[in-house]
Amino acid sequence: INLTAIDEHREVAGRHAFLAGQKKDLESSLVSLREAISRIDRTSRERFSHTFEVVNERFQRVFPRLFGGGRAGLLLTEEGPTGEPGVEIVAQPPGKKLQSVTLLSGGEKALTAVALIFAIFLIKPTPFCLLDEVDAPLDEGNVGRYNDLLREMSKQSQFIVITHNKKTMEVADTLYGATMEEPGISKLVSVRLREAADDAALAALATLKVR
Repeated sequence: INLTAIDEHREVAGRHAFLAGQKKDLESSLVSLREAISRIDRTSRERFSHTFEVVNERFQRVFPRLFGGGRAGLLLTEEGPTGEPGVEIVAQPPGKKLQSVTLLSGGEKALTAVALIFAIFLIKPTPFCLLDEVDAPLDEGNVGRYNDLLREMSKQSQFIVITHNKKTMEVADTLYGATMEEPGISKLVSVRLREAADDAALAALATLKVR
């Protein structure tokens, strides 16, 4: 006869009740977590679908402005192993067939990427944007259209542009550069082009009045 059986039963029963309660809480939490994941997934898909349509519409408008014609768009590819669809960029520069962006030349790829970035930026602009040698692979005609769009977008955001292109420098309000007047000694210089242009215009106006 086990004289401690009653006490042991009471202890084991209490332990069983505690574990059963923990199991119930975990199952309830698992159900809530699955519902939250399903809700987040559904909301994410809805927002992605809406954003995709808006970006695609803006991309179709920005692309011909930068290329001087042509057309482009975004396509959703089939869902992969994870169940998530991919995005493919198709573009048709002037005088070419509609094709995947991977088949374009280096300059065309760069300009298409710029068009997509600007399309996204126009939908949700930020206070400032940094562009590092974006215009390097572009020819003169494309650089001109790129600068026109950049100037238009600068009305709502500040752009910091790193470039060696003279045409891009000409549309800037302020230039910052580094020079080496003496060997081994670098010096930073800045030029406010907008103020210089205004001063030159005032000087020319004053000259006309004197004449």
